[in-house]
Amino acid sequence: MSSVSATRSSESAVQPRVSEVPSPEGRFGAFGGQYVPETLMAALRQLEDVYESVRQDREFWDQLRGLFATLVGRPTPLYKAERLSAYAAELASKSGHRGNGATIWLKREDLAHTGAHKINNTLGQGLLTKRMGKPRIIAETGAGQHGVASATAAAHLGLKCDVYMGSEDVRRQRLNVIRMKILGARVIEVDSGSRTLKDATNEAMRDWMGSVDDTHYIIGSVVGPHPFPMIVRDFQSIIGTECKAQCLRYIGRLPDAVVACVGGGSNAAGIFYPFIDDDKVKLVGVEAGGRSNNQGDHAAPLSFGSPGVLHGSLSYVLQNGDGQTANVHSCSAGLDYPGVGPEHSYWKDRGRVTYTAATDEQALEAFTLLANTEGIIPALETSHAIAEAVRLATTMKSDQHLVINCSGRGDKDVDEAARLLAERGRV
Repeated sequence: MSSVSATRSSESAVQPRVSEVPSPEGRFGAFGGQYVPETLMAALRQLEDVYESVRQDREFWDQLRGLFATLVGRPTPLYKAERLSAYAAELASKSGHRGNGATIWLKREDLAHTGAHKINNTLGQGLLTKRMGKPRIIAETGAGQHGVASATAAAHLGLKCDVYMGSEDVRRQRLNVIRMKILGARVIEVDSGSRTLKDATNEAMRDWMGSVDDTHYIIGSVVGPHPFPMIVRDFQSIIGTECKAQCLRYIGRLPDAVVACVGGGSNAAGIFYPFIDDDKVKLVGVEAGGRSNNQGDHAAPLSFGSPGVLHGSLSYVLQNGDGQTANVHSCSAGLDYPGVGPEHSYWKDRGRVTYTAATDEQALEAFTLLANTEGIIPALETSHAIAEAVRLATTMKSDQHLVINCSGRGDKDVDEAARLLAERGRV
């Protein structure tokens, strides 16, 4: 063995398993950490301490599992999409691909209470808020699903709730704005910047810096300073844990591939994490490819970004030539974000997860495709995953199985999708 080979072998031998992160310092390899003002450090330490205290607390997890069962409606089904599978098989035949079409399954997070996976995290963090003795929560939201889930958790647990939302997203997601208000939350419109998710997050962080004594910030994705990426991943991993058991029950083995959309990345982290050490399961994250590969036309930091600090952690970020956060675009409000969770950045660099992007056009086509083949209207976020999953399925064999995380339902997107489809002469 050459000295170079020996060195590489030694380096690989000491690398932890992919699941064995973050470090005690909140690092996912080179990513993560805590890049925040000193005013937030005490609140982060308090959150880390209370989370560590409940990780082995059976009473806490029994309470959360009880809410999952009675309020959320877990476990969510694993659904065999037979007509979508047949469509992929026909497409494979017509295109001359070497594959002949995998069987496609949907992990139905769209059937969870409030219509998406977000409720898994907000209930968990809501219980942590109660443990810390804080009466108020704040949240940021893009598509509105995290806002609705936060408002729902607050109503159920007796907490005050304020939700920051960019005014452009308020326009695109009017239904969810109404739902939040009915649930008792105050929706605070943000008119700065691009008036989307990044700007809502900025304002929520500013609020938290001045209210940490009585307020907990429920970050909605696997982003932000440690311990948020770890906490959100852990609460969302119920998706992958259920999916794994359901695959063993219905398929008799693990799936060959799992596909999920990636904005900040909570739904993808939730379904990927329980599979992360199962090397034979291909994991694919799908970002928002927007209108083109040009900066400002997409929201795909893992595909086109570089390491940088955003909202308290180091991860892949879309930046301009001066190192400033770049403008982004997506037809999907939930993926319209210039950064991504640090663990996704780690998975990318470790080569464990493959990341790609679907364009607005591909997502809109997938939106109508699932509706027409299965009678299920998906969220525009989920539609990005569907577009890539159908393409991937055409390259796979008929005895292989692919799971799509159906992260949310499309009720919230019907008006916006109708507008975009009408512009294209398709409705």
